[in-house]
Amino acid sequence: MTIQFKNETFRDDFTFSNSPEAIQRFPFPFDKDEYMYAVNIEQHMPGPAKSTTEFPIDIDEHYVSEMRDRALVLKEDPLRCQALPHMLTAEWDLVELLMEQMSKHYPEHFSLTRDGDKWRWVNRPLGIDQHFTFGDTATLPYPPMEYVTRQCQGDFALIDQRNDMLWMDAGMITTQADWSLDFDIGMSWTEWHGPVPLAHEMGVMDRALKFMLNLQQGRPVRRLNWTMTINPRLDTSPENYHKWGIDRTTVTPENVGDKVHLRVELQALWRLPRSNAIVFSIRAYMIKMEELVTVPKWGRRLHRVLRDLRPELADYKGLTRFRDMTVDYLARHDDGAPTSPGFFPD
Repeated sequence: MTIQFKNETFRDDFTFSNSPEAIQRFPFPFDKDEYMYAVNIEQHMPGPAKSTTEFPIDIDEHYVSEMRDRALVLKEDPLRCQALPHMLTAEWDLVELLMEQMSKHYPEHFSLTRDGDKWRWVNRPLGIDQHFTFGDTATLPYPPMEYVTRQCQGDFALIDQRNDMLWMDAGMITTQADWSLDFDIGMSWTEWHGPVPLAHEMGVMDRALKFMLNLQQGRPVRRLNWTMTINPRLDTSPENYHKWGIDRTTVTPENVGDKVHLRVELQALWRLPRSNAIVFSIRAYMIKMEELVTVPKWGRRLHRVLRDLRPELADYKGLTRFRDMTVDYLARHDDGAPTSPGFFPD
């Protein structure tokens, strides 16, 4: 499958957009007309052809532009990529996982050749041809996790497991929805999920922790999460709140269809073979309201979800200031017809 990579921006002039094909494969997160937290975890099995879950690691038309934006974030703030010293084995595990998956499913763009621990990695879209020794950090231009995640869409947290608890001990996080690796690194599962409203009372976090502690190698799982973003800005970190927070005040009834984006995270969890750590991959997809309503089912359904969303959830997700305008916009695309079950377009 040949991908036509776009040249676009996620800052300043915001030229990001989705092709008609990208709209059709957008991972719409609502399978019914309402939303509440759930442990919505399923096996990370191959999804329908051309969908975002067809392959375990999804590479799409935004790849080259997203990698360019990641390099800009790291140049401005190197602390977006950090690893505690005991995570080095997990970093190499991640190198193997991503290179294997990318070269297997996108051979026209990536290739991996191995002769014992002598490896050659070719990334044609980014013009990289790298010989290195697996396990020897000195043979790469960056530490192993940073090297490979500068070449793969999505954020990656490496989570250590000890004393029946999970610990966020490494990560490459440049496209996050208002959370900070620099703040969370070294925290336990219960500490970094502390701010989530309602979920603790519902027992969602305890059930999810028990599930993850028993995650098996070779049986990755996934879930969808969502929020909304003003302008197609990938980097909505706390460190840069002064740049993007004010965007919420710029939404008007005239520009809501262009400015307000549904932001969906396809989150996957993998048990790593040597380190026994867990990779938490967080791939962000964005779609503006004008693009979303071209799929009638999604326009109807998102109107009903946002209209009936509990206020504390709307506030936690940062929607309060522009929620009513978005609901009014989407109401014009809701004819009251029933929506079919499931996530996919009719």
